[in-house]
Amino acid sequence: MYLTQGLHRLVQQQPDGIATVCAGRVRTNAESVDRIARLAAALSDLGVRDGARAAILSLNSDRFSEFLAATLWAGGVVVPVNCRWSVPEIADSLREVDARVLVVDDAFAACADGLRELHPGLIHVVHSGDGPTPAGMLAFEELISGSPPMEDTRRGGNDLAGVFYTGGTTGRAKGVMLSHDNLLTSCITVLVAEHSPPDRVFLHAAPMFHLADFSAWVTGGVVGGTQVMIPAFDPVAVMAAVQEHEITDVLLVPTMIQLTVDSPRADQFDLTSIRRVLYGASPMSDALLGRAMKALPNARFLQAYGMTELAPIATLLTSDDHEDPERRRSVGRAAPCAEVRIVGPDDDELPRRGVGEVVVRGGNVMLGYWDRPEATAEALRGGWMHTGDAGWMDDAGYVYLTDRLKDMIISGGENVYSVEVESVLAQHPAVATAAVIGVPDLTWGERVHAVVVPVAGATVTLDELRAACAGRIAGYKAPRSMELVDALPLSAAGKVLKRELRRPYWEGHERAVH
Repeated sequence: MYLTQGLHRLVQQQPDGIATVCAGRVRTNAESVDRIARLAAALSDLGVRDGARAAILSLNSDRFSEFLAATLWAGGVVVPVNCRWSVPEIADSLREVDARVLVVDDAFAACADGLRELHPGLIHVVHSGDGPTPAGMLAFEELISGSPPMEDTRRGGNDLAGVFYTGGTTGRAKGVMLSHDNLLTSCITVLVAEHSPPDRVFLHAAPMFHLADFSAWVTGGVVGGTQVMIPAFDPVAVMAAVQEHEITDVLLVPTMIQLTVDSPRADQFDLTSIRRVLYGASPMSDALLGRAMKALPNARFLQAYGMTELAPIATLLTSDDHEDPERRRSVGRAAPCAEVRIVGPDDDELPRRGVGEVVVRGGNVMLGYWDRPEATAEALRGGWMHTGDAGWMDDAGYVYLTDRLKDMIISGGENVYSVEVESVLAQHPAVATAAVIGVPDLTWGERVHAVVVPVAGATVTLDELRAACAGRIAGYKAPRSMELVDALPLSAAGKVLKRELRRPYWEGHERAVH
């Protein structure tokens, strides 16, 4: 199978069906695929073929969708860029995968010069915005209008489809390599667990560079239906789009759900068209779930647990499972196309209710990390993807997370690896040493919290720490709170005991993670 396969079926069976809606532009399946085939030809002329990488730095849009499909149609590999990263972080990823073509919209066109300076191998920058095309860039629409449609290369199966960057415990992001089969396996998993009718109208409000939303895009290509894009998440914009376009399906992290259903303007919009809410990144509290069910009376809820390396699904908590208050505390059971186990330090499976590491095996497991053979071997040892999450499994196979083995924080659905933040804080002249942990937060699930030992006689404020992070790491990685201590707790081996730092914040919580 290949990711563009469904496009051919849609043109054959529903040429006049609405494919995308964005910023007043409405395109049918036939129009959309014609544009994709023409853009693919233009990208191929720019060198995007035979597995070459092409990147995009953009807010959500129909052109984002067309770029993804066109790159795959041309035989290339997509590299969606986290648009919350700093320019040095973005350049580092582009340089690592040798991306020579980059698409930018109006919001990020100003980054192009800085990216070219840091990544001289960046040859072509394509402007996909609605404003005038800046000097030195190619115009997205002109590439389409000036190219004849090309035949789909139908590259698929175990071929690399995309490189999706996720945080790394070494302080550098890792490029997760996912094949066509990886991504389609996760797509089929959801379709088996929960029927998705072809008349669905899906809203892209979560960022399309995230694999969670990307996987929803893949599902749209397989089952059809209309895909509506808004540039970025905003609770009022989400509710307005739901009402205007009669949205049936949405994907949101719990933070987004909370901001939407608790919005003071929620009563001003008709949200009854929503039939399904897919969420992940953290479980949803009973209180929030109750408010969400009241605000979205016709919606069924589906929780997916996983990670980028799993394309991205490991377990599913189905809509029926949400009716059981006890099972709502879990992240569900192994998805139809995956095996899940709880293992001890020796990687042997533990008895039921034994707490250990969650590991996953199946056709959804990544090919590996880009140019990181040692990290790949460690993560995939024994043929199982080691998630770094601790949990236990009940007698019915439901998985309950308890802690995180890897030093990672998930804040508002974004992965933050503490060592990366710590390395920036350590360069502040008033900081002797620092440890970064995740602590509970009503809005973000977890927030980045810095525990700082100041240099003798020095003082430092949270604003100063955040200023030190500005421009060097993404804003969501900067500490949202801090405390000053005389010393950090250390193990006999001299390692910081972060569990000791986290304990007072998580006392009284069922889990030590969100």
